[in-house]
Amino acid sequence: MMKKKSLCASRASLVLFLCQMISSLDVPLDSKLLEELSQPPTITQQSPKDYIVDPRENIVIQCEAKGKPPPSFSWTRNGTHFDIDKDAQVTMKPNSGTLVINIMNGGKAEAYEGVYQCTARNERGAAISNNIVIRPSRSPLWTKEKLEPNHVREGDSLVLHCRPPVGLPPPIIFWMDNAFQRLPQSERVSQGLNGDLYFSNVQPEDTREDYICYARFNHTQTIQQKQPISVKVFSMDSLNDTIAANLSDTDIYGAKPVTERQPVLLTPTGSTSTKVELRGNVLLLECIAAGLPTPVIRWIKEGGELPANRTFFENFKKTLKITDVSEADSGNYKCIARNTLGSAHHVISVTVKAAPYWITAPRNLVLSPGEHGNLICRANGNPKPDISWLANGVPIAIAPEDPSRKVDGDTIIFSHVQERSSAVYQCNASNEYGYLLANAFVNVLAEPPRILTPANKLYQVIADSPALLDCAYFGSPKPEIEWFKGVKGSILRGNEYVFHDNGTLEIPVAQKDSTGTYTCVARNELGKTQNEVQLEVKDPTMIIKQPEYKVIQRYGQVSFECIIKHDSTLSPTVIWLKDNDELPDDERFLVGKDNLTIMNVTDKDDGTYTCIVNTTLDSVSASAVLTVVAAPPTPAIIYARPNPPFDLELTGQLERSIELSWIPGDENNSPITSFVIEYEDGLHEPGVWHYQTEVPGTQTTVQLKLSPYVNYSFRVIAVNEIGRSQPSEPSEQYLTKSASPDENPSNVQGIGSEPDNLVITWESLKGFQSNGPGLQYKVSWRQKDVDDEWTSVIVANVSKYIVSGTPTFVPYEIKVQALNDLGYAPEPSVVIGHSGEDLPMVAPGNVQVFVINSTLAKVHWDPVPLKTVRGHLQGYKVYYWKVQSLSRRSRRHVEKKILTFRGNKTVGMLPGLEPYSSYKLNVRVVNGKGEGPASPDKLFRTPEGVPGSPSFLKITNPTLDSLTLEWGSPTHPNGVLTSYILKFQPINNTHELGPLVEIRIPANESSLILKNLNYSTRYKFYFNAQTSVGSGNQITEEAVTIMDEAMASRQVDIATQGWFIGLMCAVALLILILLIVCFIRRNKGGKYPVKEKEDAHADPEIQPMKEDDGTFGEYSDAEDHKPLKKGSRTPSDRTVKKEDSDDSLVDYGEGVNGQFNEDGSFIGQYSGKKEKEPAEGNESSEAPSPVNAMNSFV
Repeated sequence: MMKKKSLCASRASLVLFLCQMISSLDVPLDSKLLEELSQPPTITQQSPKDYIVDPRENIVIQCEAKGKPPPSFSWTRNGTHFDIDKDAQVTMKPNSGTLVINIMNGGKAEAYEGVYQCTARNERGAAISNNIVIRPSRSPLWTKEKLEPNHVREGDSLVLHCRPPVGLPPPIIFWMDNAFQRLPQSERVSQGLNGDLYFSNVQPEDTREDYICYARFNHTQTIQQKQPISVKVFSMDSLNDTIAANLSDTDIYGAKPVTERQPVLLTPTGSTSTKVELRGNVLLLECIAAGLPTPVIRWIKEGGELPANRTFFENFKKTLKITDVSEADSGNYKCIARNTLGSAHHVISVTVKAAPYWITAPRNLVLSPGEHGNLICRANGNPKPDISWLANGVPIAIAPEDPSRKVDGDTIIFSHVQERSSAVYQCNASNEYGYLLANAFVNVLAEPPRILTPANKLYQVIADSPALLDCAYFGSPKPEIEWFKGVKGSILRGNEYVFHDNGTLEIPVAQKDSTGTYTCVARNELGKTQNEVQLEVKDPTMIIKQPEYKVIQRYGQVSFECIIKHDSTLSPTVIWLKDNDELPDDERFLVGKDNLTIMNVTDKDDGTYTCIVNTTLDSVSASAVLTVVAAPPTPAIIYARPNPPFDLELTGQLERSIELSWIPGDENNSPITSFVIEYEDGLHEPGVWHYQTEVPGTQTTVQLKLSPYVNYSFRVIAVNEIGRSQPSEPSEQYLTKSASPDENPSNVQGIGSEPDNLVITWESLKGFQSNGPGLQYKVSWRQKDVDDEWTSVIVANVSKYIVSGTPTFVPYEIKVQALNDLGYAPEPSVVIGHSGEDLPMVAPGNVQVFVINSTLAKVHWDPVPLKTVRGHLQGYKVYYWKVQSLSRRSRRHVEKKILTFRGNKTVGMLPGLEPYSSYKLNVRVVNGKGEGPASPDKLFRTPEGVPGSPSFLKITNPTLDSLTLEWGSPTHPNGVLTSYILKFQPINNTHELGPLVEIRIPANESSLILKNLNYSTRYKFYFNAQTSVGSGNQITEEAVTIMDEAMASRQVDIATQGWFIGLMCAVALLILILLIVCFIRRNKGGKYPVKEKEDAHADPEIQPMKEDDGTFGEYSDAEDHKPLKKGSRTPSDRTVKKEDSDDSLVDYGEGVNGQFNEDGSFIGQYSGKKEKEPAEGNESSEAPSPVNAMNSFV
């Protein structure tokens, strides 16, 4: 059976035509195909609907389109034809519809204000652009006004009005002082949304004469400044002193002290107000209150909660910000201002309207003659938008009739189309807040199949890896694709192949016999074509002898082997690495064909060496560690660090250089390899020594470069292979003259900390780098590709400056230049920074889940537009959680799991899923600020899997011929149980297994009685559960049926029978007699020399044997049953060891003291082998003699 699989869910390596469908949006972009196929126009690029232009620059109105044949372009202005040939200031780009209006050579932008629309037309239809409203930007000057000083009593509230000029677009407002420093803001003093500066209560420190409101017009990159506003705050003490000085002693005077006041709202006024906002925009609500102590603002939504993840508080919680608002955010929002004396509140009624937005935008149709299709245009909004259709830019009601077309509200139905039915249709969805316009063409094509993959294309893969053979095609109607192997081979079918929708043939596990010619055949009703490709399957590359761990002495030689085996048609290259980096450029490293040799090994050669083998198709590697140890020491010579240099002298003093000389100390048997010169700056960092330079050990003078405005002292350190000497004594001091800085700060960066600022940081110059007193920095910035002029400010010797009022996450050019009292440093280099990030605005769309198997799924999403990320794209996070187990229908605590995919990935794998379960997931984009909104939750289910093992198996109630089995269902069924499988077999006394019996049991059973079993028999049971997918793990148990009572009574214990006891006693006696005979025959012999000596010196405790019959004589000792005492006999040579006492004689035996006579008889024939003494008791350590043996059996 052929297996189909969507290429969108397969490997990313398939580049051509990943999702080719008969109703795809575009004809495949094959150059030869595009030369032959006709296609209606498609607008590919156009200017924004509301297009604000810079009046100082040329106006460029974009309109680009594609089609076959290439389309021609025309324009309308304010609804009528715009004849560009009659206006010398207007030109159209070649092969394009883009208009260029020349303003820089005498034209006026105001003369070209209006509504423009572009039409792209060819013989297949006409596409139109949006209505593009052209308006020049305006940045008017501030109106002149006379500003009176503000005299305010301490504790009172105050509002400083900005009232900026009306510009297009509106300006960004911020307050600064004469030094271009932003005025500090707090819960007490803050700027409102209208630009005014609000004081909840004034304090004496608010007195100043340079409250300046600035208006920044971003489009023209200009800043307008209001005249400074003066504020004078009178404290109660100073006011009382003033009154007292002007009144007599008898007058009653004295101003009231500062009194605390409960909150009063400065803005908005009244108790209620209304606010209308559009769907998808940012809702900003503001409450600023007066009072003493300073009130604290709190926000609530009446009858609901503030939306999570989209609610932000700004301006010290005086501004409520809700991003990406929807109709659900409508309602009453209450702000509450509270201090210790009371509270005040204001209710803002919010209504969320919506400009039209797409539910289903119309998509291009590519149809064959006689086919059917639909164009669907569905949009929503508040109020609900009106849907209207146009054909080739003309309202469909007055367009030429087409019998294959029928309009049904938001749908156009096409039936039995012909080639003349080709056209471009426009859908317009509009309400009072805006409109949407979409072009979608219907292209009726009748084309025989074409295969776009090059003929005889060669594919090479490694054995046991996947092979993907392309067959990119096009045709109308959509062709059917078949694959054959060989010139006359049969059609390919079976599970060993995967056939993708785009025509690609996949061999999941290619083998050597997969090599050959494969033919792809494409056919439709208009014809048939075919193409051949070649597949070669290569042997994998292997390292058959890998490098091994080595320990080598210093100055020795070591070699690592790397012997490989590879396909004969591939050319491998071998690369050696040390610690994952290139080998040192050293002639001691010799790379051979199969090895790496290191000569004269040093301590620096210690590390990990890796052999990497690469071919055009695969790569393998192996590593080994080299450990370098010290060579055996030579005690004759003692090496040590050198003695410090001495007698330092400074000569040839100049402004930027000086000569230093010294006398080396003793090198202590190790030649001095170098001298390190260090300096101390007694002016800026006394007591701190810095590295200056290093010279060879043969040099004792050096010319040193100096910096201005430094009080130098120098010292010298000698270095040999053992180490560094102690520093020399410091030289005399030398003070250089001041100069302008030679260098600028390093590590200049621009990173915003808030969405509306740019924090410029740098590493300040060190003291000696300043080259003179009065070190400062000139900080300059401008928006990249927008600003022409630099904005600059000079700051003190700091390392940070904050630019406020910037757009969110835009690039800036930045430079920081050092200066001092003597002048500027050279022109600094420009670095690129970005203003502050904000949270992403939109969620990833088109989230799709493809379930791979019961424990693995793949999730795919469309990337969000980069402009909505509003920061550095760090990746995407997938939140997923189990909702329900489909087999148990029980819910449990939801534990969300998170997977993070770095970069601009749009696909990810979800491992570790539970089979037969319901899951949900959503996707969020992540930038440096945090996470964006979540996509709508996507529900998916995992298929069934094999079940787990049953939870238990118990065997009870044994009888003569039956056993009862009880079991528990699996803890993890992983699906719907279909049955249980029971297998059992008998086990005999030798543990051999009998025949296996199998029983299938319904899934709803939990016990079973097995009958007709053998009595007194052990059985082994195997038990497992099954789902439709297969069998799970089995559990085993053993049990025994009981014995027949009648037969048990006939069985008698043989060990209790008398005849058996008598037989065993007879056998024991016979064995005893045989042992005695063996001992006697072993010790029986003639008269040896030792025998004669023993006759002459008889042991008093034993009599000699009788020579005539070989029997034992009588004992003279009455204790006949005692064993012979150790040492009761003397050696045959009558000698005694010196270390023994007189009565401690050497025993005869088979040990080292035993000797043989010339006739081969053993001297110690009456003594046994000498044994170790037992751990306890008084038994003899000798082997039993015949006499002892007799005594023991009497």
